[in-house]
Amino acid sequence: MTALLPTFAFSQSSLQDYVDCPRRFELRFIEHLNYPAVEAEPALENERRRQAGEDFHRLTQQNLLGIPAEKVGRLANSTDLERWWQNWLAFSAGQEFSSAALVAPELTLSAPLAGFRLLAKFDLLLVRAGRATIFDWKTTRKRPKNADLAARMQTRVYRAVLAQAPAAGRAQAGTHFNGGLPFAPEAIEMIYWFADFPQEPAWLAYSAAQYQRDRADLERLIQTIAATPAGEFPLTDDERQCKYCIYRSYCDRGARAGEADEQEFDNQPDIRLADEEESPL
Repeated sequence: MTALLPTFAFSQSSLQDYVDCPRRFELRFIEHLNYPAVEAEPALENERRRQAGEDFHRLTQQNLLGIPAEKVGRLANSTDLERWWQNWLAFSAGQEFSSAALVAPELTLSAPLAGFRLLAKFDLLLVRAGRATIFDWKTTRKRPKNADLAARMQTRVYRAVLAQAPAAGRAQAGTHFNGGLPFAPEAIEMIYWFADFPQEPAWLAYSAAQYQRDRADLERLIQTIAATPAGEFPLTDDERQCKYCIYRSYCDRGARAGEADEQEFDNQPDIRLADEEESPL
């Protein structure tokens, strides 16, 4: 019997957990185990920076919603936030967001897949002249390689959800923002912007072939997860994944967390999606 409830909604973070370690997925999303271990060391500094990252997302959202930059900037009350905010102002000034047909920050969309919902929450969706750009802001200490970003579930889920065609005549996902028609994959791009590397954004184009591959892979992945009985989600064979996992000591995979300065991607669930419903269509 499947361990998942039929109402379970997949997201990039839950799928990435499964890809990294099926047992982590089970502990976090099925058993809901809140294990008291730190993700990275030094723990206090890592938590402080994580909170600053969440605050930065709120600042950019407020600014994109039209609150004047001088008012929003007063809330940049830490060294990191002030630096990121100044970098953001310089970056956003060159994007001409106001000329776009749609500027939608913190937008949640969903698409049905393999009998479940697949959710994506964009830091910003920009639509201009029939083309869609997904922006994602990163406050990581390291700038990942483009190839690594392209392989992440976030990239694959976000672009696939936006490109998903409607089913049974019902508008869904990106069709709401494109006159009722799905965006052609070639009209979709994703840009990762790094607050500490403002001159080094990662630009990832899309294609019909990539969409077909991503959709088939995601459907297969969800079907595999749904068919796995409780208690049969295996530990990863790649113990490098355990360095930054909060369940490592629970699984006897080490007691001390990895160093935050060496971490490229975090293993935290997307807390901004925790209580979200998809955008009304």
